[in-house]
Amino acid sequence: MLDIAPLVRVHVDALLAAQIDMGVCDAIERNAPVGKPADMSAPHLPKVAGIDSTVPSPAHTTAPVPPAQPSPTALPGVPGAMIQDRLASWVSDLTTLHELTERLVKTGSLDEALREVLRAGAALVGARRGMAVLEPGDGLGPTSTVGLGLAHADLGTIETVPRSATSYGRILDGLPEPAATRTTVPGPVAPSPAAPDPIAVPEPIAVPDLLSEAELDPRHREVAARLGYAASYALPLATEAAGKLGAVVWLYDEPAEPVERQRHLVGLYSRHATEHLARLLELERARVRVATIAEELLPSRLPRVPGVQLAARHRTGPQGGGDWYDALPLPEGALGLAVGSVSGTGPSALAAMGRLRASLRAYAVMEGEDPVAVLSDLELLLRLTEPARSATALFAYSEPKQRKLVLAGAGHTPPLIIGDHRTEFVETSLSAPLGMLACWEAPSIEIAPAAGETVLLYTDGLLRRTGDPMDRAFARLHAAAASVPRADRTDPGAIADHILRTLLPEGLDHDVDGEDVVLLAARFE
Repeated sequence: MLDIAPLVRVHVDALLAAQIDMGVCDAIERNAPVGKPADMSAPHLPKVAGIDSTVPSPAHTTAPVPPAQPSPTALPGVPGAMIQDRLASWVSDLTTLHELTERLVKTGSLDEALREVLRAGAALVGARRGMAVLEPGDGLGPTSTVGLGLAHADLGTIETVPRSATSYGRILDGLPEPAATRTTVPGPVAPSPAAPDPIAVPEPIAVPDLLSEAELDPRHREVAARLGYAASYALPLATEAAGKLGAVVWLYDEPAEPVERQRHLVGLYSRHATEHLARLLELERARVRVATIAEELLPSRLPRVPGVQLAARHRTGPQGGGDWYDALPLPEGALGLAVGSVSGTGPSALAAMGRLRASLRAYAVMEGEDPVAVLSDLELLLRLTEPARSATALFAYSEPKQRKLVLAGAGHTPPLIIGDHRTEFVETSLSAPLGMLACWEAPSIEIAPAAGETVLLYTDGLLRRTGDPMDRAFARLHAAAASVPRADRTDPGAIADHILRTLLPEGLDHDVDGEDVVLLAARFE
């Protein structure tokens, strides 16, 4: 985000210094020498933050500032009035960039940031439509294409044009634009000749009149005519530090191109946008790595046990939490169901989650008929091996053919029974999480779901993602479960999806700081 206060102070200082030397100003006004040639005596305006004082004011900006009025003592044409006008133009440009970068840094996802870059850039260059392509130069992804004023079908139509025939495609592929069909202006993203970059940052490409270009690809001409754009301005999303991340192109309805100052401003903005996108890209890649590790530590598939249908939904938070689930076939057609949550986030929490799940599977095989014994053994292991960590867990020993469950919980949220005639939480005894007491023990309970009823196990991340107090979140969960359509109640996966859509209507990806979410649904036949 741009901080314009120091820049404004520098310009004000320059203005005051220029007005103090009134002898020089008077000499310039009279065209009289004062001991130095006139070109040496004329005040030189400084360059600040990459803004060239010789570049003319833009035709329009998103936050225009009225022209500065001369002071009562200033006469038209004197350098003081000129400096004031130019300073007002600088302040207007800096204020615009400050406001646009403020909006940009509030974005929390790559697609959201790309859309903001398109919107802000369109205001700076005077365009109405555009397209941004995220395609990191290292080839590691992720990739994305978003549009401004273009429907999804329009984006697909543009992508049918060979990349080598489009300005944004040439920027992405590092190809030079034919001299007869391009207008390039070196911008602030160009590498410095004094300090060569390890990458070659492409220059912006302006095509002021697409349809008049004789060498334009026929497919490109056809698409431009169909979508109604006649000119384009393409800009790389690249800097020396961030590397090549993609390209953005704005489309004009009539032959046009941005003026030099507009190009300069959008170039400055694109540098900040590229750095912001690079940070979001690293966060997204870290989230994907964490999610991949978490998925590898969880069951690759759910078992098939007669008398019960299973479905699971799992989402790892961006920092990597320790929520987990398990479904384990046991001797004599029995089934072990478990959900749990390990305290902490990051790789250490994921590793602890993997160890805890593996240990519970071993204890379930040895003494699964007694869920209290399973959790007691797990608590002892956690206390001896990881005394600084706590965890919640719920384990249920199920005999699907008899539609019977015996379960015990350690500080975990109560299961929810969903059926045609009832939707109610299972009343479990209050108990502390594992690792919180010197010796854990809590009584088990037995439930008997009716045919066609579903038992839903879940972690508290589902409730916390709502942003409501826990009592309110429990009420919302109960209402979501009660509202499952009758047609969906035969499918545990559809039940879980309905609850997620109802409880979190904006989706699991909306809350970038959200916790892990786990749902394990078992429908008894």
